[in-house]
Amino acid sequence: MVEELLTAGAALASVGAVYMMSAARVVKQYERGVVLRLGRLRSGVRGPGFTLIVPFVDKLQKVNMQIVTMPVPAQDGITRDNVTVRVDAVIYFKVVSAADAIMRVEDYRFAVSQMAQTSLRSIIGKSELDDLLSNREKLNQGLELMIDSPAVEWGVSIDRVEIKDVSLPETMKRSMARQAEADRERRARVINADAELQASRKLAEAAKEMADTPSALQLRLLQTVVAVAAEKNSTLVLPFPVELLRFLERAQQPTPSVQQPSPAVQQPTPSEGQSSSAQQQALLSPQLFAQLQRLLSQSQQPLPEAKEPSSEPERAVPSMPAAGEQSMREQLPPVLESFDPDPEGSKSGQG
Repeated sequence: MVEELLTAGAALASVGAVYMMSAARVVKQYERGVVLRLGRLRSGVRGPGFTLIVPFVDKLQKVNMQIVTMPVPAQDGITRDNVTVRVDAVIYFKVVSAADAIMRVEDYRFAVSQMAQTSLRSIIGKSELDDLLSNREKLNQGLELMIDSPAVEWGVSIDRVEIKDVSLPETMKRSMARQAEADRERRARVINADAELQASRKLAEAAKEMADTPSALQLRLLQTVVAVAAEKNSTLVLPFPVELLRFLERAQQPTPSVQQPSPAVQQPTPSEGQSSSAQQQALLSPQLFAQLQRLLSQSQQPLPEAKEPSSEPERAVPSMPAAGEQSMREQLPPVLESFDPDPEGSKSGQG
């Protein structure tokens, strides 16, 4: 009898141990337990710690309440300004209602992933390329609102959404690089032009100051010479006034002597219109002046002195007949007779 009681007690203890092992559950701190009894949702959600369920009747499903980081695959789309881009993102979300996450959606992770992809394509089509590159914060907020609206019914809260990378076609990258280079070149030219303007104003002020004191210009020239000579150069370049070169050039030119016309030759007096036209013609043809001076100098050359008779035959000296010279003078405009190509030179020669 005693043995039968001991056997029954051992059997009951083993059955109780098996029951406890099958009924005992442990819920972690970051998890919540949802109990389904015969397929029906129990009202209470099991918190973290040790809990018991009815074996073969209850079913406990654990839901992770931590923030989940889920990458969104890259999506190809066309922006509002017709540019093909490839954008990928990352989404951060967490479960706020374990019962809704189990009962309202089959797989809340897959549902959030698909919703993020469709929302990302939609936000690409509504935005321009410049917004995708520079104004990402606004796009992130809009994308978060688009995903969070249906996710609230699933017991999921979207923490934040970030656009990671925007891939552009190679042609668009080259175009943007050229645009950036042109913009930088434009700014460099504007800065250079501004610097030139400021320098010209300072130089104008310096010129006004030097105009009052001419010795300042000479001192500046000496400073420039010292600065150039300090570099051990074998050649020293000094500025030379151009007016002085012109004065020396005029002094070296021979003074042409213009012979007064003989009183026997009567020259017609041109009217004002003819004189002005003759002056314009003379000004427009400098070669005619040179030819006239050459002919006048030949006609005014003195005849060679008479030499002693010799056995050799004398050679005739060519001379221009008076009739030919008079006809040439009649053909030339009368304004050429009184024109002095170098009045300053002639005055200097006479002096």
